[in-house]
Amino acid sequence: MTTFKATLAYDGTGLIGWQRQASGASIQGLIEAVLEELEGRPVTVHGAGRTDAGVHALGQVASFALERDITPRVLRQAMNAHLPGTIRVMHVAAMHPGFHARFDARTKTYRYRIWYSDVMNPFERAYALHVIGPLNVDAMSAAARALEGRHDFAAFQATGGTVTDTEREVISCRLVARNRLLLLEITGTGFLRHMVRAIVGSLIEIGRGRRDAAWLAALLASRDRTQAGPTVPAHGLFLVAVDYGDASLAKGS
Repeated sequence: MTTFKATLAYDGTGLIGWQRQASGASIQGLIEAVLEELEGRPVTVHGAGRTDAGVHALGQVASFALERDITPRVLRQAMNAHLPGTIRVMHVAAMHPGFHARFDARTKTYRYRIWYSDVMNPFERAYALHVIGPLNVDAMSAAARALEGRHDFAAFQATGGTVTDTEREVISCRLVARNRLLLLEITGTGFLRHMVRAIVGSLIEIGRGRRDAAWLAALLASRDRTQAGPTVPAHGLFLVAVDYGDASLAKGS
């Protein structure tokens, strides 16, 4: 058996998300179907992050083990030949036997894309949230920095979430403005479901002047999801990268 690490990019439009479910096309399910065809037996694929329906990825990571004698290069070609064009295997490496895409991950980086202008760029509509009118990016940036560090992020979890441990560590939370495109880049050791999208919804409240920058820190301390901004749509969110440190060292390529 050889354990492989595959780095994936995908357009989540029309997919039910990463995780295999009873019905609907998932990224995990599509990859497992391809590997079963190549391997001649069922193969379980583990992902670094369980992206929701409609969320995209530039650097999702998956791990799986195969009995078939195949090089990473040939495996990448074979997978891409059978996967739909909206899912691409960007890189494959052979790993040490214990490597696990989810449990060995040290940090994940997400990006949320906002197009703030009266008119939406038609080439951005599937990959960015349209916010009409100006945003106070300086106030949003000041507020975002208050999220860095280890905190209880209960105020930003999915509505009705049942997770009991809501403490997470955010390494970096920064905004980058590129003309009419505003990018939230957030890196952390772990994220609650809908956490990034709820953070973005709250930052937009500040950007529109409905709240001041100090409100976000107070909201964080309150642990009250009902006081936060709305959960913004999934289509603006991308899983950009997963970092493994020494655990990512391949045994061959």
